[in-house]
Amino acid sequence: MPVLLAGIRDEVVDRLWEPPGPHWPDRPGVIGGRDLRAGGTWLAVDPRTSRVACVLNGHGRPAPEGVRVSRGVLPLNAAADGKPGDIDPERLDPFHLLCAEPTEVRLWSWNGDELTERSLAPGLHLIVNSGLKGGDDLADLGPGGEHMSARLAHFRPRLAAVPRPVAGDGPTAEAWGEWLPLIDGDGLDRADPRALVVRREIGDGRVYGTTSTSLVALSGEGLRFDFSAEPGRRDAWYRVR
Repeated sequence: MPVLLAGIRDEVVDRLWEPPGPHWPDRPGVIGGRDLRAGGTWLAVDPRTSRVACVLNGHGRPAPEGVRVSRGVLPLNAAADGKPGDIDPERLDPFHLLCAEPTEVRLWSWNGDELTERSLAPGLHLIVNSGLKGGDDLADLGPGGEHMSARLAHFRPRLAAVPRPVAGDGPTAEAWGEWLPLIDGDGLDRADPRALVVRREIGDGRVYGTTSTSLVALSGEGLRFDFSAEPGRRDAWYRVR
């Protein structure tokens, strides 16, 4: 399994969605959780090509209201075809789109003015709303930067220090080893500035928090996809594929 991905979805908790499945008849074989507001997804896999794609909100100039389309189409396109598709980025709010297959990992970033593409070298990479961050590069994290900086500073060395998961055919805990308790939050309170699994009051009775977590492993022979709709609860994990 040369590529391992952990995906953390933070969202307003009352935004409705469906768990991973083959929800899109026009993209046979693609599996992902479906956002019921816009119809897209935050993370999708295509077992036929051993490919995974996920999208994060970015920082920058938002798209005009009259032409805006959902960023949730990007993982569907990338999982199926290995690229973002033919959507005019001017119609999209800022984003970071990661597309991984066993031999290559690429990251597209759009800030409202410029679309960039880069390939990621072998190693441990962490991607947050301000983009790709690693090592001691914790400056200029933009809005929410204090939380992102604390999160990166805590979890990057923790992930680097534990054994790399084997991600074989066993139960989730066996397959993902010492990564699993880290992705489940590492025991931190959800209000902790370092927290990976979060929950925050954002006013008017609304709550922002971690609504799901995903673990995906890729090889030339296939992929493994584990999912939890109750982040932080060890027995909530199950294998999708």
